[in-house]
Amino acid sequence: MASPAAAGPGAALPPSAARRDFYWLRSFIAGGVFSTLCAVPKKEGYLGLYKGNGAMMIRIFPYGAIQFMAFDQYKKVIKKQLGISGHVHRLMAGSMAGITAVICTYPLDMVRVRLAFQVKGEHKYMGIIHAFKMIYTKEGGFSGFYRGLMPTVVGMAPYAGFSFFTFGTLKSIGLAQAPNLLGRPSLDNPDVLVLKTHVNLLCGGIAGAIAQTISYPLDVTRRRMQLGAVLPDSEKCLTMVQTLKYVYQQHGIRRGLYRGLSLNYIRCIPSQAVAFTTYELMKQFLHLN
Repeated sequence: MASPAAAGPGAALPPSAARRDFYWLRSFIAGGVFSTLCAVPKKEGYLGLYKGNGAMMIRIFPYGAIQFMAFDQYKKVIKKQLGISGHVHRLMAGSMAGITAVICTYPLDMVRVRLAFQVKGEHKYMGIIHAFKMIYTKEGGFSGFYRGLMPTVVGMAPYAGFSFFTFGTLKSIGLAQAPNLLGRPSLDNPDVLVLKTHVNLLCGGIAGAIAQTISYPLDVTRRRMQLGAVLPDSEKCLTMVQTLKYVYQQHGIRRGLYRGLSLNYIRCIPSQAVAFTTYELMKQFLHLN
């Protein structure tokens, strides 16, 4: 059984050590919020809470830009070429935009996950560039950067789709039913009503929560597949279907496919709230309404 940070590719750890590292890693994959927040500083120090953040920051800029740009373009194409408008074209355009952004930035997400899941004192990767080199040379070249892409794409379609769908629907209903209470004139076009900032934040947070709940099991699958050989049971998680079955059989639904969802709510809800609010404000600043 291979350790996540063995000194060499063929080095092995005693079963007890491998088991220890496995449960330590599993606490990140599917652990509770407070137990994980307490465990990480004890073993890694407080900087351990920020492992992989550099790769995350490098990834988030192109990811957000591509996703929102692609959403507007796909929405226009779907409406013009297919004649579909209203709520359905938001769902379709959002799904396609999410998939496009994921495919373009997936290698950075892979590196982020590998850096974040290392055990202190047994680091296999020394940084972002070193992680890229190691994955490329040890895991089959460019294909190594796209391990777990399929569940990510399958999970991103409903996640991004329902995010944009829910936000757009809440925005439309709010401005139609209570324009004076929830809306205000756009900064770039007074004839256009937009949501007030705090309402934007609320709608974005709700959209993120709904989308995360729907797609979370596939997010669990993605993380396990991305870790690859880092986990001792990696041979049982080679495909999306295998991984879903294994997690369900070993841990069930609540403690397996949905374990750790509360932590993702804490991360996802403010993230989506700020993302959609920034998107709406930038449209006004750039005179796009």
